[in-house]
Amino acid sequence: MLKTSRLLLRPPVESDFEPTVAMFREADVTRYIGGALDRADVWTRFLRDCGHWSLMGFGQLTIIEKASGAYVGKTGLARSERDLGPSADTSVECSWTLRSAFQGQGYAREAASAALGWYDSCAGGPTACLIDEANVASLKLASFLGYFEVDRLTRLSGRAVVFRRDSPAHEQNSGISVR
Repeated sequence: MLKTSRLLLRPPVESDFEPTVAMFREADVTRYIGGALDRADVWTRFLRDCGHWSLMGFGQLTIIEKASGAYVGKTGLARSERDLGPSADTSVECSWTLRSAFQGQGYAREAASAALGWYDSCAGGPTACLIDEANVASLKLASFLGYFEVDRLTRLSGRAVVFRRDSPAHEQNSGISVR
């Protein structure tokens, strides 16, 4: 489990499924990924997130707000094996998805910084992000996290920016404890 000043991050557990379904039905959450997901699609993603830990020893982390115990969303790293273009030079992607009630409060920055710090200390290596070019908040966060643009791709949901980040981690990880 990772701890930051406001958040707990841990691998997903079965009780995270229902809040994950609710999150992926929110228009503010899904507008840059092609729209709301149905329950079956969320279940497939959820199983992928759980199974990734078993196979790879890392993966997506559930984000919980310490003060309230509320499900905030998820962040982490996963080997996607999808086409990220020729310049990404990695199949490990970092991502973050937060419920709309928790957006704009710095939680994505705090959680993704913690996840990247942990990943760098355990596995390391280059990582990538694939972000819709209209998702200004995530584009800014990727830059803050040390990612730099390497490509642009056209996808079914629109144009996306491919970012790459090399280890070691950036210096903003102070105040994060790993247990």
